[in-house]
Amino acid sequence: MRLAPSPHSLAGRRGRGIALALLLGAGAPLGFGVAADLAAGAPALAQAKPSNLADLVESVADAVVNISATQTVEDKSAENMPQLPHGTPFDEMFEEFFKNHGQLGPMPRHKTSSLGSGFVIDPSGIIITNNHVIADANDITVIFTDGRKLKAQIVGKDPKVDVAVLKVKTDKPLKAVKFGDSDKMRVGDGVFAVGNPFGLGETVTAGIVSARNRNIDSGPYDNFIQTDAAINKGNSGGPLFNMAGEVIGINTAILSPSGGSIGIGFATPSATVQPVIAQLEQFHETRRGWLGVRIQNVDDQIADSLGLGQARGALVAGVDEKGPAKPAGIEAGDVIVKFNGKDIKESRDLPKIVASTPVGTEVEVVVIRKGQEITKRVTLGRLEDGEKAEATSKSDEAPADKAINTHIFGMELSGLSPDLRKSFQIKDNVKGVVVSSVDPNSPAAEKGLRPGDVIQEVNQVAVADPKDVSQAIDAAKKAGKKTALLLVSNAQGDARFVAMAVQ
Repeated sequence: MRLAPSPHSLAGRRGRGIALALLLGAGAPLGFGVAADLAAGAPALAQAKPSNLADLVESVADAVVNISATQTVEDKSAENMPQLPHGTPFDEMFEEFFKNHGQLGPMPRHKTSSLGSGFVIDPSGIIITNNHVIADANDITVIFTDGRKLKAQIVGKDPKVDVAVLKVKTDKPLKAVKFGDSDKMRVGDGVFAVGNPFGLGETVTAGIVSARNRNIDSGPYDNFIQTDAAINKGNSGGPLFNMAGEVIGINTAILSPSGGSIGIGFATPSATVQPVIAQLEQFHETRRGWLGVRIQNVDDQIADSLGLGQARGALVAGVDEKGPAKPAGIEAGDVIVKFNGKDIKESRDLPKIVASTPVGTEVEVVVIRKGQEITKRVTLGRLEDGEKAEATSKSDEAPADKAINTHIFGMELSGLSPDLRKSFQIKDNVKGVVVSSVDPNSPAAEKGLRPGDVIQEVNQVAVADPKDVSQAIDAAKKAGKKTALLLVSNAQGDARFVAMAVQ
């Protein structure tokens, strides 16, 4: 689930009463009180925090900046202007009156602003921040620690990793910081954050790495560093440093019931953002690797039905007809367990590794197919090209009418007749056996099957008739299998695998 930031509404996801919020501070004045520290309870906590950071902070502080982003929007209240009568002798009089009173003419506009943080990575004026800090901004101002304010231009931005590259013109070299290797960070390592919480100005907080590779459902490439260093609204885009003064993450989101820090913050690792930043600097856009497959996670039931032994890898639910995987021989039902020498432990690992691989690279992809390990060689395409491509292939084959004659797993199955195809709006290139009804209390309903779904394969064998499904299930039972693996497509042709218990 993508986080949807705005200057006024920061909650991105709620669960158990806790909001996952982007660290974007509103530009309007904020009211808050300063509470006195309770000295009696502080020493134990203070001892757990990194100490003696003054020299280290001083060496990097001037490279951290505040960012003010302004967006001009139309005033929706102007939509309530009176509706003038037309086709009467009084048209000109009405128009003249309301023009003089400001009710006609261009739609009134007003400005909204937000505050965030950033950091300089090149003395010539290259600055990094979060994409959500400057998204849709008409005017971006970078404020330095010495009070200077410089206008910034967007070099490039990427909403998927939530990073943006800015450029300012400066008459003297700027203080810059370097990236460190986030892959070397361990849970328990000391870190400190510098940023602009609540528009207060430069603020330093310290803590440790609480966890690594966190998935918070903000995008396809989630692998956040979790930290207990206090970060708040306005810290978005600011750096998370290691104890060598190197940037190992960009502070992006927090988990909080109120929008304030409770010690659960998330930073995008430097290993994730550095390749993206390089692309944005060079091309002003991203150029990610593309394999051309639709994947899903492998659960225990699917692993059992495929004979994997344990749940692992990424299950290929479909192959793009125009993607690189198709000519390489990768098929639906394959389980990708290794890509370019890197193990795929779960499905979400694959998109991150593929995207970070340069376009045009030939890689080895190891798949398990019907219990056998097979290696395929694939030359990667460009993800952005694949996203723009439209599927145009359609089958001219019209299936014959077949009567509904099979009930299984609480589903009523039918041959895919022209009438049913039209009734469920099933695309012409989708073949198989249609689910015409589902008992709401059945095993099929529990697995999310619904009328209009099309069963294309059972245990990786194509089916064209309800009897094919029944026979395949009977064969699985006789073979002593506990589950049957169905390849199920929706009306639009998006397929997924569903494991059903047969014993």
